[in-house]
Order: sequence, then C-alpha cells, then structure tokens
Amino acid sequence: QVQLAQSGGGLVQPGESLRLSCEVSGSPDSTFGIGWYRQAPGSQREPVAAITSGGNTHYADAVKGRFTISRDNAENVVSLQMNRLKVEDTGVYYCRFVRASPYELYWSQGTQVTVSS
Repeated sequence: QVQLAQSGGGLVQPGESLRLSCEVSGSPDSTFGIGWYRQAPGSQREPVAAITSGGNTHYADAVKGRFTISRDNAENVVSLQMNRLKVEDTGVYYCRFVRASPYELYWSQGTQVTVSS
C-alpha cells in the first residue's frame, strides 16, 4: 500500500519562500509520477506542478518561473520549492501519486499554505 507523507507549508509574507515535500513509501520502485495540486477556499482543486518518473516537469502558467518541482528517487521524495509567493498562492496543497501500470492513484492529506501580509 502506497502512502504519502507530506510536510512543509505554513504562513509566510508575499515574496517569501516555502518548500513542500512528499515522501512516498510502499512503492516497489520509482516508476510513478507526482503532481502537486492546490485548492483555495471556494475553488476547485487545480494542478500546480508535476514530475514524471523520467524527471520531466510541467508547471501551471501561474507558477512558472517561481516554483520548482524535483524528485530524489533514492529517497522517494518529491519536493516543491515555492519562491516569490503571492497572496493568490494561498490554499491547501496536496501531492498526488500516479502509476500507469498497474494503475494506482493516491492523494496526500494536504497542507495549508497561507501567503499574507
């Protein structure tokens, strides 16, 4: 059974940085992709960034140039470095594990990120 342990998050001021981590346990290998999503109050959950098993990365336009997703396959940890945070980055952030074959999908418990002056 795959489990995701998420850490990081908190309250910061605009322009500051935060780092989120998603540690994967229970996976026999690193053939999975991880996506970061966020959900603001009253809004739908939206994709933020993703990294494939091969290390290819994808970003939402709103975070390009400010957020960086990376993975450490030896530790099975995927991180999201968030720089120059804006008020509109506020929300609950989740990591999502997906493997194509056999198909598996899991969500983390979520962590609050609040950007406020």
